[in-house]
This record gives sequence, structure tokens and C-alpha cells, in this order.
Amino acid sequence: MSSPPRVRAGFSRRLAWPTVDNALAAAEARRRAQGGSLLDLTVSNPTAVGLLDTDDGDAIATALGHRAAEYAPTPRGDRQARRAIADMYAAAGTPVDPDRILLTASSSESYAYLLKLLCDAGDSVLVPAPSYPLFDYLAGLEGVLTAPYHLDHDGTASGQWILDCDSVDAALDGQRAVAAGSSGSARALVIVSPNNPTGSLLHAGDLAALDARAATAGIALVGDEVFADYVETAAAAGAGPARWVRALATEDTAALTFSLGGLSKSCGMPHLKLGWLIAGGPPAAVAEAIGRLELIADTYLSVGGPVQGALPALLQIGARIRQRIAARVARNRRHLAACADAKAGSPLTVLQADGGWTAIVRLPAVCSDEEWALALLQEDGVLVHPGYFFDLRGATFLVISLLTEPAVLDEGLARLTARVL
Repeated sequence: MSSPPRVRAGFSRRLAWPTVDNALAAAEARRRAQGGSLLDLTVSNPTAVGLLDTDDGDAIATALGHRAAEYAPTPRGDRQARRAIADMYAAAGTPVDPDRILLTASSSESYAYLLKLLCDAGDSVLVPAPSYPLFDYLAGLEGVLTAPYHLDHDGTASGQWILDCDSVDAALDGQRAVAAGSSGSARALVIVSPNNPTGSLLHAGDLAALDARAATAGIALVGDEVFADYVETAAAAGAGPARWVRALATEDTAALTFSLGGLSKSCGMPHLKLGWLIAGGPPAAVAEAIGRLELIADTYLSVGGPVQGALPALLQIGARIRQRIAARVARNRRHLAACADAKAGSPLTVLQADGGWTAIVRLPAVCSDEEWALALLQEDGVLVHPGYFFDLRGATFLVISLLTEPAVLDEGLARLTARVL
């Protein structure tokens, strides 16, 4: 008897992404499989680079253990945990009502909830370019499209990233044109401040401009402010935390707004899986949004009970870890700047950043950023991200993580400098 014909599974078009590794990922996999040494300058996991010690682990385990046998599901999240987050924000200069906070399992889940809340299939969200490449995947999984707006830079070490408001208007106009012939339309505009990887901050004037546009267009602002605890430059700090840091957590906006945070970045605890979002803007819109978000959260109840119960203690532990992260990032940024000292004849240019964990390095445009990254990996055993991963355009860029252990970073930069020279 012949076998019945094989029937191909009907997979969702939402997952129609390339499943083949890009050239750099394939080269990395080959090198690791062959046992080759590798200096990884892309690591973004604080638990993997010596920033959490044994005492931290013991304190975290103790905090979690106190509530390990309890389960009291609450869609919005444990009240005491939300109060602890509000206290942390107040200490940073941004008072927040705990009733405007909703807990999630991660910032990615916060995005997923907001896309469910704000968008129907075929709608779109405006996202910054350059920025982290996760947005297309998160939006795609919800059947939502992305449309870019731009941050501009002149490519010099002293240059600043500038919000291109004309590109915001063009993106909004483009989405209106699309909506005229379909059921889809723009429903939200994403802001990342400090941006990953640029490290640039949303200025107070930028927020006012975007808020006015969002209110007029009837869309929400979604502020990814997960790196808000890592603002470095004196100029940024002098502008005041309420103006520069966690700006989207305030209530003083005309548009409905959401600010995202979480343990992963704020406390260097990505393994504990707890994030939060804070609703702001017109009170009636906030109340309706929170009510609808509670329904979404109640459908999943994904945040673990122990981590919610332990959150007040975890935030205290995380404050110590955060200090170590900030010191590591500042040290590595100084060393990178020294390596790129133009007075010493370096061909490298490090773009200025006001915060975050990453650095952007401009290289001579004798080959593409991917070719530079492949040469460094295959010939020097140094792993970096090419700029196109983050939609960096207009020059040849590499992106480096400043969480990297100093000895690894220093040797990696020495090999990078030798190759460029």
C-alpha cells in the first residue's frame, strides 16, 4: 500500500521571515563549532559578564524564596510591587500613581500587550530608525506593520542625533494614504530614549512636537525608556530627569502615552522576567486603557508570583548592580574614546552618546560594515555588530556593547584598531 501524500502544514504569514542565518551569524556558528577563540563585543546579558556576584545571587534567592509557595493572581500586578516601582520613579524625579502601572513579564510582552490594545491587523506603528531590530518581529507577530521615521546624524564624534520631524510627518501622511484605501492606519508612535544603539535622548522639545502630532492624529505614544537609569553626560543630567529621563511616564501629555521599563535593564536581572508599563495622558483615556490592558493581562497572567512579591527587595538589590553596570559602561566608553583619539592618528570615530549600553564606531568606508565585521570575526576572532543590523545608514558603522568585560573589550579594540590601520 502506498503512503498517503504529505500535506504541508499551513503556517501563518506572520512568521514569513528568513530562517537562514545571515553571513555573520553563519561565520560565528562555524567558528564556535570549530572551537575557535572569540572575543565577544556584542554581549548584552549583565549576568554573563561578571556584574552579579555571589552575594547578589544569595540575596535574590532569599527574596524570591519568601513568596515561593504563594499564588495570588492580579491582572494589573501585585499592589506592593507597583508601589515599589512608583517609589523608584519618584526617587528619580518622576512621581507616578501605582494605579497607572501594569506589570508584564518583559518589555517585549509590554509591546505585545500595547499592540493588542491599540491595533487591528493591518494597522501600523511608527518606529525610529536607527534603533533595535526587534520591532518588526514584535509587530509582525500581532499582524501589525511598521513605518520608520528618522534620527539624523552628521557622522562626526561631536555630532548629535536629531529627531527628523519632517520624516514623522511623512510617515503619518503615508499611513493616512494607506488607510484611505484599506482598513489599516497608524495607531502608535514608538520612542526609544535613551535609544539603542545611538544612546540619544528625547529632548523636551522633541516630546512636545511628537505629543502634538500624536494628539492631532489620534494615535498613542509608546516610550521605551528601559535604559533611563543609564544617562551619562553632564549636559543630559543637567537638563533634569523629568525633562530628559522617563518623560513618557508623566501625565502631562495631550496624547495617550505609555512608558516601558523592567528589571532586565534597570536592575541587570533579565533572568527574572518582570517588566512594567505606565499609562499617561488624558485621565479618561488612561482609565479606559488600563481597564482594557487588565483584560489582556488577565488572559495570560504571565508574571510569576514570586518575582512580584520579591520586587521591593529586588529593586534594592538592583540598585547596587546598576551602580556596577554604570561604572562598567563609563569605564569602557572612556577607553573606547581613548582608542579613537584623533590626535593619536586613529582612523576610528566614536559617535557621542548620552546613555545606554552601546557605542557606535565609524570606520573608513573602504568596505561595508558587514565586510568589516566578517573580517574581524574570521581573521581576528572579534565579534561585533555591523551597523545595518540597527538600520544605521550613511556611513560604515560597527556597534559594540559596553557591558563587555574590560579585558575582553580592551583586547578586542586593540585587534580592531590594528585591522583598521
